[in-house]
Amino acid sequence: MVDRLSYAMIGGGIGAFIGEVHRRAISLDDRATLVAGALSSTPEKSKQSAAQLGLDPDRSYGSYEELFERESARDDRVDFVSIVTPNDTHYPIAKMALKHGFHVVLDKPATHTSEQANELASIAESNGLVCCVTYNYTGYPMVRQARAMIAAGELGTIRKVYAEYHQGWLASDLEVSGQKQAAWRVDPKRAGLGGALGDIGTHAENLLAFVTGLEIQTLHANLNSFVPGRALDDDASVMMQFTNGAHGVLTASQICIGEGNGLTLRVHGDRGSLWWRQESPDELRVALLDQNPVIYSRGGAGLHDDAAISARIPQGHPEGYLEAFGNIYKGAIDAIFAKRDGHEPSRLAQLIPSIVDGERGVRFVERCVQSAKKNAQLDWA
Repeated sequence: MVDRLSYAMIGGGIGAFIGEVHRRAISLDDRATLVAGALSSTPEKSKQSAAQLGLDPDRSYGSYEELFERESARDDRVDFVSIVTPNDTHYPIAKMALKHGFHVVLDKPATHTSEQANELASIAESNGLVCCVTYNYTGYPMVRQARAMIAAGELGTIRKVYAEYHQGWLASDLEVSGQKQAAWRVDPKRAGLGGALGDIGTHAENLLAFVTGLEIQTLHANLNSFVPGRALDDDASVMMQFTNGAHGVLTASQICIGEGNGLTLRVHGDRGSLWWRQESPDELRVALLDQNPVIYSRGGAGLHDDAAISARIPQGHPEGYLEAFGNIYKGAIDAIFAKRDGHEPSRLAQLIPSIVDGERGVRFVERCVQSAKKNAQLDWA
């Protein structure tokens, strides 16, 4: 029999899109079972959501504080906690979870401030706990192929990088209609310093860093709020210089009408280039110097091991968002087993985004906001 973990979910109740995504992603590998939850901000709605999911009423909690207090006292306490609440609650919930000795899988961006993320990292490390942040796009097999090719030097020295994440769903003032997902994302008290920058720009930054391994040296950001009355940016453009001398451009916008989930990465080195699009995730286009471009396909021949072990079904059957999310959870569960049983983490566990990656993402938002306010290039440090 396959050893299984149990988990609790905080947030993700009735009307929440991302909670169902996390639950389905976890279920792909059937290695963890949802047994407890504090699924909403009110006790009544939380218990209604728990009943819909078939949770034991005794483990359907009205608040996350109640969950941690009562689960900690159980002999069969949950192994980890999945936190899928709005941004403003990530830090206090994750801190309490780690303080009570629970492993944590935390939605992005990790926290409101880099200081908060650093504190979570310190607590997790000192207590030997996993604290994973769900930058799920790093779970795509062809993203991992791109990372492996660059690490192997196949593109040579990286010179130029473009990371783009464009959506159109906030091109109008959707938040005034009462649409829940729009409302909290444009509220500084709940979303934090960044609007589009924090919501999707951090995904683009994480994808760039994961694939290339480049470290930012300086950046210059321009942030705009095109929709009248909107307090946070809905459009961001960032120019970057990296410590190896490469240059990069990152754009994140939610006012691009017609764009669905347009996350794209282009990397150019002195020996070759590659292109990846989230909306065609099974393909990686590669062009080496003085050679015709080729298309690498997920599940095909000649892939690096990190890509091969991340594919789930044969070539030609499309994999996508849920499967990539599932790879993050698969790695996180491997990491928890390694901590519990005292063995070396699997390769999948080594690929998961950690709270350290989460801290870098929050710091990226902070530095971009500072740069935009000063209309100046800023050092990363």
